[in-house]
Amino acid sequence: MLDFFRWHDILDIIIITVIIHRLLLLLVGTRAMQLVKGLLVLGVVASLARVLDLRTLSWFLGKVLGVLIIAIPIVFQPELRRMLEELGRGNIWRRKRAQKKAEALSQEITRALGYLKGQKIGALLVLQRETGLRDFWSTAVRLNAEVSQELIIAIFWPDNPLHDGAVIIDRDMILSAGTYLPLTENTNLSRWIGTRHRAALGVTEVSDAIALVVSEERGEISLAINGHLSRNLKDNQVYKLLMHYFGAEENERRSFLDRIQEEIRSLWQ
Repeated sequence: MLDFFRWHDILDIIIITVIIHRLLLLLVGTRAMQLVKGLLVLGVVASLARVLDLRTLSWFLGKVLGVLIIAIPIVFQPELRRMLEELGRGNIWRRKRAQKKAEALSQEITRALGYLKGQKIGALLVLQRETGLRDFWSTAVRLNAEVSQELIIAIFWPDNPLHDGAVIIDRDMILSAGTYLPLTENTNLSRWIGTRHRAALGVTEVSDAIALVVSEERGEISLAINGHLSRNLKDNQVYKLLMHYFGAEENERRSFLDRIQEEIRSLWQ
């Protein structure tokens, strides 16, 4: 067999592998991905039927697959069109890089908040969105540093001069530390809500930003958005919320706020 195996065959295998991989990436998160899984199951069953010489089952699956070949392009026309459009624009390469970057940033912040929570060290992170927060970060300590677990922990470490204020993040950059925010004007809050939580609510009342708070008394993470507070988030919930934030540009059909509110509702179901 090695005598008939040429270098062209290796190149051929590599090209086919790359094409299949890219096509699967385009299908991830769509209805068509479920179809692919179903076709794989049918393929496995059909192969077993042939090996075991189950003629009736083989004939039936052959007819089903024949019908599917005609039906698939009709039923999944929107997904196929979107896939070809993205392939033509080269979006698959950019989407892959953006996905990896969103995962890395989300992991850095989640780990930092998880560590601070475990040590019961208070912290307040504000994620800037469409509404600029220049009025707040322009008077704070400017950092313009890359987001990292170590830097976030160092900022909020006890006795650090910056640990009392908030950190403002704009996508992949930490804009400022030691930032002072307006407190909420809501007078119907419980006594357990401290200054950090009131500042988190305050900034989300005057902007579309979201805020993550670590309570040093209870050792829990809370989320403030649109003037509402959700308490005691788990690490995986924080990670999902951050993925929504850093990957917001990848989803054109649903607004960031809609997806965050849906995630919050799912926390308590």
